[in-house]
Amino acid sequence: MNRSLVIGAALSAVFVVAALVSFVWVPYDVTALDIPNKLQKPGFQHLFGTDHFGRDIFSMIMVGARTSIAVAVVAVGIGMLIGVPLGLAAAARKGSLMDEFIMRGNDLVFAFPSLLIAIMITAVFGASAVNAIIAIGVFNIPVFARLVRGAALSLWTRDYVLAARVSGKGAARISFEHILPNVTNLLIVQGTIQFSLGILAEAGLSYVGLGAQPPTPSWGRMLAESQTMFSFAPHLAIFPGLAILFTVLGLNLMGDGLRDVLDPRLRRAQR
Repeated sequence: MNRSLVIGAALSAVFVVAALVSFVWVPYDVTALDIPNKLQKPGFQHLFGTDHFGRDIFSMIMVGARTSIAVAVVAVGIGMLIGVPLGLAAAARKGSLMDEFIMRGNDLVFAFPSLLIAIMITAVFGASAVNAIIAIGVFNIPVFARLVRGAALSLWTRDYVLAARVSGKGAARISFEHILPNVTNLLIVQGTIQFSLGILAEAGLSYVGLGAQPPTPSWGRMLAESQTMFSFAPHLAIFPGLAILFTVLGLNLMGDGLRDVLDPRLRRAQR
């Protein structure tokens, strides 16, 4: 049994379950203000305490998990949906104008960090979770395109691919029938890693006010709002910070575990 995979899956499952449960139940309404009970310390009534508006921190972290996971899932999905076909096309046409165009386009996107892309998008369309998704998703496209192209190039020299070409199959059909199934393991591992990076990116964008907007709870914005009150209400920063830490740690551990399980070379080395 792979220890990293088990621990990572367990940590990730905690926050996924919290996000799912938040759709049907949270201890307190995260949009309701309760000024008389503001800045309460963690206790029996409020497990993680309350913020400067009297909102329950535990409830906000549950709903914030939903926001972070949704943004990361959709952003990674955008990266895969566009990046994988681009990588397959570039590998199938290695050295051609199409290959050069795709890879130079990837280099161009890499030149602009997701935060800068988010700022540009926000300047045009305004700050929102949707625009954060677009910014993170655009940054994920070249990641998957490069990964797939690099893996596919080595597969195009394999005997079964040469046999498929001799049988009359076109490049597109070979890419999706023979190349794509053999890079799926890499995509699963990289998708897990990008998912954790997506959560970090969403928190970072929300921290600077470019992510989910009030009243929707966001871990990054909770950290931003707590920075001026850390000296007398440290729980405002500690709990959302721990939520980000353990979620990202769990996903990274799960990615490492999946890599060990799915990579046949690593399995042989461990025997």
